[in-house]
Amino acid sequence: MEIEQYIVASDHQLVELSQQGDQSAFEHLFNRYRGSLRQLYLQRASGKGEDVDDLLQEIFIKVFLNLYRYDPAYTFGQWIFTIARNTFIDMVRRKKKDDLSIDARGDEVAKMSPASPVPTPEESIIRSQQMVMIDRCLERMSPAYRQLVEYRFFREYSYEEIAAELRLPLGTVKTRIHRARNQLCKLINYSGEH
Repeated sequence: MEIEQYIVASDHQLVELSQQGDQSAFEHLFNRYRGSLRQLYLQRASGKGEDVDDLLQEIFIKVFLNLYRYDPAYTFGQWIFTIARNTFIDMVRRKKKDDLSIDARGDEVAKMSPASPVPTPEESIIRSQQMVMIDRCLERMSPAYRQLVEYRFFREYSYEEIAAELRLPLGTVKTRIHRARNQLCKLINYSGEH
């Protein structure tokens, strides 16, 4: 597909192409919303550019990994902004949780109830295809970055948990995760171009 065709394609068309494995379609789709998401986060994160970049990278990965769950009954914009809002809320909660006492943390955990819908067979196939591609990208990453991505996105460790596990300063962990996310995003984009 030519670049001009991606530019004029509807969100729905780009989602379908992305679900079929067209990484360029996914990149164009995400880039349509990047500026709006960035502006939203800049307003809500009090202009902290570092947090905004981290949030955008996190959304990029979440959207990519969960694209098979997209429900065309909603616009893609509604869906991605819901993910963006939830990611922002998670970040705020993580920051607040750092300030909570151990007793208060226990209360927060008790309030949570896991609710995850079972994927359809089609969703499972798409998910497994995406995971194969992610695995290939992870294999190309340095072992240290691969480990950080695994802890942060697959095991869902907090920055503090990763710092404790790896016996590294918190600032070092945050910097390395930021770099690892950048590298993973570039590999995902690169694999879509080839």
